[in-house]
Amino acid sequence: MTMTRREVLGAIGLAAGSMAMYHAMATLGHAQESPYTGPVRLEGDPNGARVLILGAGLAGMTAALELRAAGYEVQVLEYREKAGGRCWTLRGGDVYTELGGATQTVEFEGENYINPGPWRIPYNHYAVLDYCRRLNVRLEPFIQKNHNAYLHRSNAFDGQPQRFRHIATDFRGHVAELLAKATNQGALDDTITDEEKDKLVQALRVFGHLNEDNGYVASNATSRYRGYEQEPGGGRGAAPVASEPLALEQILNSELWTWLADAETTSHQSTIFQPAGGMDMIAQAFEREVGELITYNAKVVSLMQDENGVTVEYVNSNGESEERTTVTADWCVCTIPFSILGQIDHNLSGTKSAIIDSMYYAGSVKFGLEFNRRFWEEDEQIFGGISYTDLPIALISYPSEKFLSSGRAVLLGGYCWGANAYQFNAMQPEDRLRWAIEYGSRIHPQYPDEFNNGVSVTWHKVPWVLGCYGIWQDKERDYEQAVTMEEGDRIVLAGEHLSYLPAWMEGAILSSLDAIQQLHERVTNAG
Repeated sequence: MTMTRREVLGAIGLAAGSMAMYHAMATLGHAQESPYTGPVRLEGDPNGARVLILGAGLAGMTAALELRAAGYEVQVLEYREKAGGRCWTLRGGDVYTELGGATQTVEFEGENYINPGPWRIPYNHYAVLDYCRRLNVRLEPFIQKNHNAYLHRSNAFDGQPQRFRHIATDFRGHVAELLAKATNQGALDDTITDEEKDKLVQALRVFGHLNEDNGYVASNATSRYRGYEQEPGGGRGAAPVASEPLALEQILNSELWTWLADAETTSHQSTIFQPAGGMDMIAQAFEREVGELITYNAKVVSLMQDENGVTVEYVNSNGESEERTTVTADWCVCTIPFSILGQIDHNLSGTKSAIIDSMYYAGSVKFGLEFNRRFWEEDEQIFGGISYTDLPIALISYPSEKFLSSGRAVLLGGYCWGANAYQFNAMQPEDRLRWAIEYGSRIHPQYPDEFNNGVSVTWHKVPWVLGCYGIWQDKERDYEQAVTMEEGDRIVLAGEHLSYLPAWMEGAILSSLDAIQQLHERVTNAG
């Protein structure tokens, strides 16, 4: 029987994990890294054409930077008092008011911060990395996977968190033992040759740290990976003591294995980066280049196009005045999220309007919790990485910088989606923090005594986006129509929602680059 590509990929994924499956997908033409190949080239004279850009997030500022360099007259309208959009960092002294009027004043000490939006940059997001290089944004490693971090479920191991390395090593060892014994018992005789069986068993002994009888048992060999009961030392009584592996049934029933492959997707494989000092260092770098083009606190209320150009009306977003200001341009790049654009008067085509109105936005919540000391380092030897839990906070991410430093430090004390995000969304900020401390203390009992202050951001209450990222009703049907300038269009749409990398900065930048190339082709062809 001939296997389909889907069946082949499924078999590879089950046998070798998501990393192997991704490379197989790439070979079969089903997966690619970022298609960015270098700076955009807008050749041809725009003859002083005027472009209005709506939104000073990364998509908008990318468009402003490149269009100005190509000779366009550019103006940017931004809802907020600063640029960056979801590329956003909160530091001590910042004040944030969410939809509904609840205001939080951040009390973090010194240079401590939290990134409510994007918080990491994969190695294969080439556009983001190239702009960081060009704009002199200093990057540092972001630690995604830490074998000393925790995996936790409330109904497993009496609610006690387990070290990642214990679950990962023991699961691999038990699976290797089962497969080696099945191979020797002839279970694969119809699948592989005798020579291949011998090589497979040899490989499984190395892969799973098995003994000569193909058993996964307590030994110095297994303890080198899962950790010793007593670590090897020096002086008297320094001999290591092997640790006892967890039983396979314990691991299977705990379902802690569900998180083992999280760091294997191409977006989470090493090396991952973060800007030193906060994600908005990228936004600030763009802003240094194009800030003079931006009108801040400008809430767009009307967007109209005709054969002669584009007319936009905006009001002051801080509520100081309801007076409308009108601006015109020859062309427009609109990066406003569809969750907001659908509430604005516009005369985009019926097709685009229907797509805009059909897109809903995912909800997400993040918690920035500042503690008096780095107890996760001092008490538990966790330096960076992520602990996962089935509690509503979903995970805890430890800072990847300033290791071993004294004084206060900030954890990402939760990052959740779906039903849990909706529950937190319904709470006031102080109640969200109370629950974040309660849940976190079940993994780190130090929470209540060490907590100092915190802030939470629930994205459905962020006024300038009303959600985390756009979700398509029918992407296969609608995507190309949404991203393509129609005949007679003076407006082109861009943003993370118009990419196949939703919620990633890479998607926003790539969408913007495609949008301005379409616009430039229209301008130069018209000339």
